[in-house]
Amino acid sequence: MTTTPRNVLPKGISASDFEQALAQIRTIVGAEYVVAEDTALAPYNKIMMAVPDEQHAPSAAVMPDSVEQIQAIMKVLNQHRIPVYPISTGKNLGYGSAAPVERGQLVMDLRRMNRILDVDADLCTALVEPGVTYQQLYDYLQEKKLPLWFSCPAPSVIAGPLGNMVDRGVGYTPYGEHFLFSSGMEVVLADGEVLRTGMGSMPGSNTWQVFKWGYGPTLDGIFTQSNYGIVTKMGMWLMPAPPDYRPFLIQYPEDTDITKIVDALRPLRIAMVIPNAVVIAHTLWEAPCAKVNRADYHPGPGAISDEAVQKIRKDHNLGAWNVYAALYGTPETNAANWKIIEQVAAATGGTLITDSTEQGGRATQYRFDLMKGKPNLGEFDLYNWRGGGGSMWFAPVSQAKGSETLKQMRMAKDILAKYGFDYVGEFIVGWRDMHHVIDLLYDRSDAEQMQKAHACFDELLQSFAREGYGVYRANTAFAEKVAATYGPVKRDVERRLKRALDPNNIIAPGRCGISI
Repeated sequence: MTTTPRNVLPKGISASDFEQALAQIRTIVGAEYVVAEDTALAPYNKIMMAVPDEQHAPSAAVMPDSVEQIQAIMKVLNQHRIPVYPISTGKNLGYGSAAPVERGQLVMDLRRMNRILDVDADLCTALVEPGVTYQQLYDYLQEKKLPLWFSCPAPSVIAGPLGNMVDRGVGYTPYGEHFLFSSGMEVVLADGEVLRTGMGSMPGSNTWQVFKWGYGPTLDGIFTQSNYGIVTKMGMWLMPAPPDYRPFLIQYPEDTDITKIVDALRPLRIAMVIPNAVVIAHTLWEAPCAKVNRADYHPGPGAISDEAVQKIRKDHNLGAWNVYAALYGTPETNAANWKIIEQVAAATGGTLITDSTEQGGRATQYRFDLMKGKPNLGEFDLYNWRGGGGSMWFAPVSQAKGSETLKQMRMAKDILAKYGFDYVGEFIVGWRDMHHVIDLLYDRSDAEQMQKAHACFDELLQSFAREGYGVYRANTAFAEKVAATYGPVKRDVERRLKRALDPNNIIAPGRCGISI
């Protein structure tokens, strides 16, 4: 069987050599699990970034179902010097989806490796493969009637815990820092050798999922946001379902309220009175999830006006800022801490809401579900706000200080408006940091909007970097530019590691700006 997929070939590889490699790979996984036809490759080339699809077009895709198959595939790829781009579920939509970071890379789709290998109800741990989704894990826990929760990101039904952790994503329960609450990885290296990190390196270890560090240098971190290996198993810590769970929303009427919100809630977060990440969502983050139609308030081009945003708040009972958090514990401990929450809300001029049907409705309910680890797709409504399938997530980090939030919001809002885009943003307060997540939404069918979106993202990146704000995740189109903001020494060390672990530059060259 020979095909030349859309004339897209790996850089420097002839069509004949590529077909020879694909033929070898078909003998490893079976012909039905090697995709090289234009129509079948479409899901791997569906991007939401402001660049042409062709820029990230794959040459082919392969779907192994075991570590042994991956090892054999890596042998072939090294022989032919063909770059491979591994994905788990490929659903990090605002950061690049399943498309490879560079045109012509072969996608290694790990969806068939979707086994939940172990769940220990006593130690509250799980061991999963890359293709396992959050919904699959949730259904498993429900079916087994295990009183265990996990943390998941917002679009969690179709996303998976391994891929999200490897990209250092976050969630909304007290276990929301996903890499921190992972324990033990299995990694196939570029030469096909298999590494188990932490306690997993010891033969016969029974503590792989309970003690993260092992002995000697801790290696887990270098396999996150990198291209040093292919993670094929991940241990994760699960959270015992608390006897009492009290989610809440505090709404604030003015944009400038953000300063007092953060300064009032930060001490509670650091002291673990509020044990989960605090989400502070702006009006236009809530509005699409509450099924508000943008065209009803701003039918023309350009950024929506402040007056229109204020009318949305009034018409749909939304705050300028909508603060989501929860208490977890016993009824007694939560009752004591609830008094603190009531006092803080009253002192800062916020309206405290505990019933998701009282205000916000749909938007509030999906947040309340996320904070107990129940997967949903509520946040996907964001993509209906502007229409046209364009979305890039800009995510700078700052200190958890009120002054920083107002400064960042004004910077972002001014730059977005300059290019005709709306400020759709939220702050997520960790322990001492804040992730400022901005969804740059635009119409990919409009060439002018595409150009403006690309220029807008670039200006956001450079302007925030000048103020000392680095982004913590980035879409693949801007991987190189984001990496450059972190300085030459870090990048040199990353290249040295790449040369040592992947001398043929096979695994996802260019991912996170790392290449030989």
